[in-house]
Order: sequence, then structure tokens, then C-alpha cells
Amino acid sequence: MPVHTPAPYPAARLRRLRRTGALRDLVAENAVTAADLIWPVFIREGEGVEEPIASMPGVNRLSLDVMLKKAAAAHADGVGAICLFPYTAPELRTEDCAEAWNPENLTNRAIRLLKAELPEMAVMTDIALDPYNINGHDGFVVDGQILNDETVEALVKMALAQCEAGADILGPSDMMDGRIGAIRAATEAAGFQQVAILSYAAKFASAFYGPFRDAVGASGRLVGDKKTYQVNPANRLEALRCVARDLDEGADMVMVKPGMPYLDICRSVKDEFGVPTFAYQVSGEYAMLAGAMERGWLGEAVMLESLLAFKRAGCDGVLTYFAPAAAKALKV
Repeated sequence: MPVHTPAPYPAARLRRLRRTGALRDLVAENAVTAADLIWPVFIREGEGVEEPIASMPGVNRLSLDVMLKKAAAAHADGVGAICLFPYTAPELRTEDCAEAWNPENLTNRAIRLLKAELPEMAVMTDIALDPYNINGHDGFVVDGQILNDETVEALVKMALAQCEAGADILGPSDMMDGRIGAIRAATEAAGFQQVAILSYAAKFASAFYGPFRDAVGASGRLVGDKKTYQVNPANRLEALRCVARDLDEGADMVMVKPGMPYLDICRSVKDEFGVPTFAYQVSGEYAMLAGAMERGWLGEAVMLESLLAFKRAGCDGVLTYFAPAAAKALKV
């Protein structure tokens, strides 16, 4: 959209509309609300457990009873959606990843609990094999190679198990080719037409994921890297092709991940496709800000400023570990 050239000074004084808070709010172009936020939560077995994650200040692995209480509090503050990430016991991490589609696995039990106790809160899931894979990869590994089509078959089983448990939004994060089309076809055929897909469509092979891998227990297990299936950080056009493919295959919404270092991608996706667009403010982004806030180097205002940047870049919403704190701050 063209930007109007203002009249010469003093006819135009751009500071006039910055003079008071009321005037600034009146002409604000973007705003963040609690309803824009999806809260990613790390869950684990146990009862009454809040287990700190050293590389993510203020973030804990939660047992399901604690998760439910905190989800209820966040929902009361306006957070409308939660996304579940399991910390899987070591003995359940296998070559065949069968725990991923176990109807009684940790994630599926968490979905049922949330839908029973907080039916108005949207529950999003993660679809990838890394929490269940002894190799730490998002797909099956054979002779050092990540198998695409065999992985997609497993992801479909995982998706259907999550639908059966009551998930509202499926989040395929694996970046295998063809997985959105396969999941959409399977959910339609199984009668889960109402379940939405928020595709990790432009997920980059980023160095910002380290704390997340600590949180889900994958850091020491990952053999090699994920560069053969996640997008090269140098490539903008490739990311847009990935988004186009996932939309063509049936994704309802798309995500850019990471967020802050990829705001140009967020803007390109929104401008190019005009679809519901999300970003994930990933663990490394969170750790930088939260760590600096914890030490007093930065104030709480950077949390909200960082979220506003996503809205300005065209995002409809953000997955952020700041969600509960941001929702409280936005109420003030």
C-alpha cells in the first residue's frame, strides 16, 4: 500500500498524534490480544510435578494435573489455545516410534483431560516422531537416511490417534513431503472433517531450537542434524513454495518457525497467500529474552514488543512460551 507523503513542516507535525496515550492508541495500526496467543506446554508423567528447564527460565515440564490448573488460569486470562509437547520416558523412545500413535500415550491423555475439563480451550498437538524416536529425528532413520514416505504413514496414524482423543488443531511439524495431503485425506475418510490443520509449513533448519530439544529430552539423542528436511535459512522462495504446497494439500493455517529472525518470511506469506498465518516464537528466542529479563538487562516491555512485531509482520497469532505472562500483562 502506498504511503502518503506528509505536507511540509510545520503544516504536518507527526508528533501531534504521539502526544498522549489516548491519541497513540487511537491511531495504533496493530495490537496484541491474549486471543492471539497459543501457549506451548511441555508435559510429563507424574503428579504435582513442575520440573524446571534450565535453558528456558520460568518454563517447566508439567504433570497433567498441574498442566490443567495452569491451562485453566491462562484460559481465564484470555489465552484461547494450548499446544502440547510430551517429554517421553526413555524406555518409550524406540526405532519404530510406536508410542507416537498409542491411544494412551501422554499427549492423548492430556488432550482428553483438557477437552473434558476445559472444553472451550482449543487443543493443538504436535505431529512428528522426534519425541518418540531413539534417534531424535522427526522421521524414521535407516542407514543414516530419513525415510519420507514411511514416516508419512506413521504420521497419519499419529494424527488419527490425536483426532480420536479430541484434538482441535493438528500441528504437523516434521517437514516431510506430502504429509499434509496424507493427513487431510485420512482425517476426512475417518470422519474428522472438523479438525483443523495448522501446518509448520515454513520450518527452517535453525540454531534457535536448542532449548526445546532440552525440554523434550531430544538433545542428547539427535544423530546428525535436520537439514535434509527443514528449510535452509538462506531460502525465502523455497519457504514460500513449501507454504503453497501445504495449502494445496489441505492445510487450514500455516506457520513460520522460528519467528523473530524470520519476520520477512511472515510478511511474505501473509502478502502472498492471505491465509491465517502464525509464527512460533521458539525456545531460543524465548531464552534470550527471558534470560535477559531475569538478569534485569531488559524489562517486561520487550515481551509485548516482540509479540507486537509478529502482528506488524502480518501474523494472525503467535505460539509463545510467554503466553500466560503476556495475557496477564495485557489485562493491566
